[in-house]
Amino acid sequence: MGILRKVKKTSPGRFSNATLVRLSDYLSDGYRKGVRPVRDWRKSTTVSIDLMVYAILSVDEKNQVLTTYIWYRQQWLDEFLQWNPGDFDDITQVSIPTASIWIPDILINEFVDVGKSPVIPFVYVRNDGLVRNYRPIQVVTACSLNIYNFPFDVQNCSLTFQSWLHTVNDINISLIRTAEEVMFDKNVFMNQGEWELLHILSQYNSFSIDDHDHYAEIKFHLVIRRRPLFYTVSLLLPSVFLMVMDIVGFYLPPDSGERVSFKITLLLGYSVFLIIVSDTLPATAIGTPLIGVYFVVCMALLVISLTETVLIVRLVHKQDLQPHVPEWVKRLVLQRATALLCIRNKQRKFGPTSPCPPDSSSINDSHANTDRHRHHGRERGRDVEKGVGPGPVLAVRDSGTVLENVLHEVSSIRRFLERREQYRDIAREWLQVGYVLDVLLFRIYLAAMLAYSLTLGTLWSVWQYA
Repeated sequence: MGILRKVKKTSPGRFSNATLVRLSDYLSDGYRKGVRPVRDWRKSTTVSIDLMVYAILSVDEKNQVLTTYIWYRQQWLDEFLQWNPGDFDDITQVSIPTASIWIPDILINEFVDVGKSPVIPFVYVRNDGLVRNYRPIQVVTACSLNIYNFPFDVQNCSLTFQSWLHTVNDINISLIRTAEEVMFDKNVFMNQGEWELLHILSQYNSFSIDDHDHYAEIKFHLVIRRRPLFYTVSLLLPSVFLMVMDIVGFYLPPDSGERVSFKITLLLGYSVFLIIVSDTLPATAIGTPLIGVYFVVCMALLVISLTETVLIVRLVHKQDLQPHVPEWVKRLVLQRATALLCIRNKQRKFGPTSPCPPDSSSINDSHANTDRHRHHGRERGRDVEKGVGPGPVLAVRDSGTVLENVLHEVSSIRRFLERREQYRDIAREWLQVGYVLDVLLFRIYLAAMLAYSLTLGTLWSVWQYA
């Protein structure tokens, strides 16, 4: 018990000669942290602030929320925290607990959530009363994000610092550094993520709500740009490859069924591709990115290409009851369209390939031979009836009947071959029309796709390097 009493008596003496303890006691003696630290109440306290962006943690397009990690600095003059350095071993600055002094109520207007920021319990105080409060903050703020240019979008999110309660007569706000120094300061920024910091714009404003009390604010505009390489490789290039394969599919013969199955396979593949990338595209309730419109138009182009292929295959498909090509179609397609499309050797490539009509002399000779055989058969029959011929009458009649049947079958075969050649000529005519229309529709389709691709490429290039 005696030892404990001795320790209690001598414990205050351990700090009696400590300069920092004496200085702390001197500063805290009679200090009122609930009172604004000015000797003249008509004088406003100017709080100087500074901002450095350390990292862009996340950009939530659906909820319109930006999460950043910043290094925030603020300093002000506390007239009640001043001392003479000569009285305290030439100490010019000291750290004191934040909870024991007056702190300005500078807040960020866009705050929507409390971030996981480390707690810094001390501030630095200089002998002239300048208080420096430096701390890192994880800022979760609301931001109006425009995703129309995704993945080549540039976002402008603001952080507005102002006193929530005090007017400009009590607390005014200024910058520690100049606006130019703040704009191009990227010394602490972690430049390895999806977003790139372009610059930080700062602006001072003074506004009034009821035309009586004016409030001071400083607004920092964080201009960031998305790095599009990942989305270009994973979204744009596969779509471009599928569209190129659709164009290559036009070189399959239109009169074969392979082109239809090929284009149906491409359409199914593109549908699966859209299902996979649907989670990657940002979605908001107020807009759709242009790349989403691009995917929908590409799907529509694939459907149009498949429809064109089905129509051409239906046109050139051979049918026995197919009529002749109308004369106006021949003039419009086989003459004007071929000249317009500059198709070379159109007579060799698209010209009629019907065989030469049978010679009339050969037809007359065949009929003459048939009549001659019939005449000889009749004469031979009359001779036999008169008893002149060598064979019996029944044998001669049977041979004449067989000969007539053979001639009838040969005539039927010849008529069948002539009809088949006529059907082939009709099919060749429609095939020729189908080839010309296929070339015409392919070039229109290719021109539309090139114009669409060049327009989007130009827009994205301008947005990327804007």
